Amino acid sequence: MGAYFVESALQFVLPIRYTMNCNGKFLTRIGRLIIMKLIGNILWFVFGGLLNALAWLISGALWCLSIVGIPYGLQCFKFARLSLWPFGKEIDYGGGAVSMIANIIWVVFFGIEMALANLAIGALWCITIVGIPFGMQFFKLAKLSFMPFGAEIREIPE
Repeated sequence: MGAYFVESALQFVLPIRYTMNCNGKFLTRIGRLIIMKLIGNILWFVFGGLLNALAWLISGALWCLSIVGIPYGLQCFKFARLSLWPFGKEIDYGGGAVSMIANIIWVVFFGIEMALANLAIGALWCITIVGIPFGMQFFKLAKLSFMPFGAEIREIPE
């Protein structure tokens, strides 16, 4: 029992290509990344991700009640999707002049407050070592909340 514990502890410390799961089968590094991403997303979901996503869904639905607010409501839905499962996703920023104008309007009315709130919460999470991954996700949300138009959320390739 003690030798197994030491061996499994060394596999997490040393850069070993393969690790064993509890059945004695080997997991690749990609398998470990998928498991860690899943654990991070589950913890995020339980500790506030669901409530955050529901708030974004409600605000997006309210924005979509008017024709003028539909583009802003769609951005709220983008935030809701990212708020549910942020680990393993990256944001590609792009767009043209129309996105730039929409981002300026967004920043004036909503973006600054949202970005500052996400930065503050991310900084609070980063106080502890365990909270750093969650703080990094809040920093990702802060950047997206500052300029959501033209941004595309996609999965990080394994």
